Amino acid sequence: MKTRVRELRGAAGMTQRQLAELTRVSDRTIISIEKEQYSPSLMLAYRLARVFGVSVEELCCLEENYEREEREYENID
Repeated sequence: MKTRVRELRGAAGMTQRQLAELTRVSDRTIISIEKEQYSPSLMLAYRLARVFGVSVEELCCLEENYEREEREYENID
């Protein structure tokens, strides 16, 4: 799942460690989310969204991810 964590963190001038502390996770978790190796749980996505002042939908690019999945589904034959 694509997220905007790296973009939002950079705009906020925040380090990965600072974001990890604010959301009560390890900095490895933040790194993995930013590299799209790990999708945050709903609660972590909520905490991240609150830190950045955006909705979970915006944080997780839900519309963009949904549209991509729909295109991939249509191409399965």
